[in-house]
Amino acid sequence: MIYIGNEDIARLLTPANCIEALESAFTELAKGRAISRPRTDVFTPCDRPDGYHRWASMDGAIEPWGVFVTRMKSDIVTWTKQNTEEVHCVQPGTFSGFIMVFSTRNGEPLAIMNDGALHQLRVAAGAALGVKYLARKDSSSLGILGSGGMARAYLACFRAVRPIEKVRVYSPTKANRDAFANEMSELHGISVEAVDRQEDAVRGMDIVATCTDSTKLVLTDPALIEPGMHIANLSAREVAWEVVQRCDRVLQVGTETLGPSADDAAERKYYGWATWMIGTPEEIARIPKHPISNNHFLGCPALTDLMNDPAKGRSSREQITFFHNLGLLGFQFAAIAAKAWMLARDKGLGINMPTEPFLQNIRD
Repeated sequence: MIYIGNEDIARLLTPANCIEALESAFTELAKGRAISRPRTDVFTPCDRPDGYHRWASMDGAIEPWGVFVTRMKSDIVTWTKQNTEEVHCVQPGTFSGFIMVFSTRNGEPLAIMNDGALHQLRVAAGAALGVKYLARKDSSSLGILGSGGMARAYLACFRAVRPIEKVRVYSPTKANRDAFANEMSELHGISVEAVDRQEDAVRGMDIVATCTDSTKLVLTDPALIEPGMHIANLSAREVAWEVVQRCDRVLQVGTETLGPSADDAAERKYYGWATWMIGTPEEIARIPKHPISNNHFLGCPALTDLMNDPAKGRSSREQITFFHNLGLLGFQFAAIAAKAWMLARDKGLGINMPTEPFLQNIRD
């Protein structure tokens, strides 16, 4: 068994090999040889009167690869007056998230790893597959709403599938968007411009991506959406349904292969795939609902449908396409974490750990 930290994961994973691994895994999913359990959130009141403890977990397995993966994280969550979600563990600036990889051949624990760097690439690689299959092949400009780690990962992964040479970025904090523009311009050797208005980051762009931690909708005006655009989101909390309805082709990553029953409480769907909350009504009222639910996308074609039938994708330059980059979370972690484990094993990276402490002779 090996432990793989964020620094080694950053050395091992690239936009290209993450996209390749995820695309390969989707071919197995299409054959019914992979499974995904949706993210489950459990909210418990914490010591802070303005926050909650949130435990989140999700699982996935890819049978031909012989792996089962679980991802879990422990957060203290607060929601700001600026409608953003802030998370930490123990103290601001530190986080607790882990991935465990197991063999489905003999049950052996194979690896434990940090989830931070891998998570950002996992999300961005999924969005990049949407770009690969839906955006115009000559798309060269990108508008980004958001300037954090996810925005950085989206830009890197989108450049792996399209010739992006011009970027405009908007986020509410000027210092953050300016820092993003300077850093990304130098890193990628392309034009990255920070703009003062959201509409300036959207108008005239071939691709538009929302990469925010906002608890409120950020892309709400359908009039900003122009013929030929491709739109990618990060969460169901970012793009208004009126914007989605403006699009000619709407695809989703996919729906979980294992998840809550259809008769689950209707209210729960607006918090996530499966959410349980402890607390008084006043405490629970602090937890923001999603403006739209993932259930809005039920019935939309999935990425595997498009991979099997290109007719479900873009059929003209003028069409507007939208890729809902949420769903199949456990499956995606399985694909990218398995790739990281295989690379670490082959390159001799990570810290070797004895398997014995993870085994016992008392049946659980």
